[in-house]
Amino acid sequence: MTDLTRLSAADLAGKLTAGEVSSVEATQAHLDRMTAVEPAVNAFLHVAAEQALATAADVDTRRAAGEQLHPLAGVPIAVKDVVVTRGLPTTAGSQILEGWVPPYDATLVERIKAAGLPILGKTNMDEFAMGSSTEHSAYGDTHNPWDLDRIPGGSGGGSAAAVAAFEAPLAIGTDTGGSIRQPAAVTGTVGVKPTYGSVSRYGLIAMASSLDQAGPVTRTVLDSALLHELIGGHDPRDSTSIPDPLPGLVAAARQGATGDLSGLRVGVVTELQGEGYQPGVLARFHESLELLRSAGAEIVEVSCPHFEYALGAYYLIMPSEASSNLAKFDGMRFGLRVEPEQGPVTAERVMAATRGTGFGDEVKRRVILGTYALSAGYYDAYYGSAQKVRTLIQRDFANAFAAADVLVSPTTPTTAFKLGEKLDDPLAMYLNDVATIPANLAGIPGLSLPSGLSDDGLPSGFQVLAPAKADDRLYRVGAALEALLEKSWGGPLLAQAPELEVGK
Repeated sequence: MTDLTRLSAADLAGKLTAGEVSSVEATQAHLDRMTAVEPAVNAFLHVAAEQALATAADVDTRRAAGEQLHPLAGVPIAVKDVVVTRGLPTTAGSQILEGWVPPYDATLVERIKAAGLPILGKTNMDEFAMGSSTEHSAYGDTHNPWDLDRIPGGSGGGSAAAVAAFEAPLAIGTDTGGSIRQPAAVTGTVGVKPTYGSVSRYGLIAMASSLDQAGPVTRTVLDSALLHELIGGHDPRDSTSIPDPLPGLVAAARQGATGDLSGLRVGVVTELQGEGYQPGVLARFHESLELLRSAGAEIVEVSCPHFEYALGAYYLIMPSEASSNLAKFDGMRFGLRVEPEQGPVTAERVMAATRGTGFGDEVKRRVILGTYALSAGYYDAYYGSAQKVRTLIQRDFANAFAAADVLVSPTTPTTAFKLGEKLDDPLAMYLNDVATIPANLAGIPGLSLPSGLSDDGLPSGFQVLAPAKADDRLYRVGAALEALLEKSWGGPLLAQAPELEVGK
């Protein structure tokens, strides 16, 4: 039998629909793969084997009875642990939520369950999505399947590593400043940040409410389109949800796979390349540009002059919103509760003891920074000024999209760095998101797909950005480039990844 864990989600769905394989068989194959490689990768915080097999068995029964099912019914999926799941632990990678089992599902989880996708488990992440390496989880580091001594990106490194290690064909991530696209770039997978508000945030444990967005992590552009269409759409429970229907994402991916981009204008962002970018990353980027040109696209240079201030603005806005959102974790209502060892047990002292014990260093760093930025006398100077820069970045995008249909850049300046290499230098860690942050500040969609192996033999990523609510453009361009690249490689990039030494 074909190794079911190596199939794309679309191919596996086709075999399920044709009756060539059952969902129970497919789910069990992925659970077996997890058993074999999890000791080395640590992509999952909780494995829901019993529930996943029960869902798979139900799908098989319904399919055998002739029921009309969703195209992805029976295809297993992993969910980032910042997304609440009824009956399954949800910790956001933090000790402060250790053992918490939510009483409800996030909207996107409801849609996944309604479509009949078995949920394999919850994936590891930087605590409360704060980090670029998945080294800030309270439950241990996740390792990059390409090189177990390197980071898988963050904050959604668990989801990306699970897909890259063939533990799951699909996964859910969240992207606040690049936490879907950056892990995708360094693990050789596909990651998409949808237009802000086009996928419900109801049931996401918020870090920065004006920036957070859930989206797909997959091995192909078509798989991302299929999952995106499933989880997207209006949700009245989310006040930021866009009422407009999604454009035809799957249709756009299928159109793009034909390789014809005639008449499409591709804008190369001048500010998102050059100094600080590895030569191999830039080489793969420019090779990809030439492939787009060969498909009929017109390549133009565009300038977004205020992008140089994006990193600074982001690291004022995001901590400020995080400081507010994380105030609820106070030891009073749910999660961890730590009482002071000595002295009276007051609300203030319980809160201090709980947050001091339950939050890790990176969370504390950002909460302190955000609280300072919002404090009396500093709000206008810091948070208010950052919001003004955000407006300038949005205007830069508007001007750029007047000259181009999509914008492109390398997803990250470098390939995956070694575990521990940047832990003691937060500023160096933050620079990994320099190319992904602008999209979050503007609320526009972005996609990262593999552009090849850099000079160090590790994956690099190619980022495509589109105007708000034009997510279909991402899939048209992404699928076209993917087809051209795989033709030149002789198959998917992940086929070149070293086989994991299982059981270690």
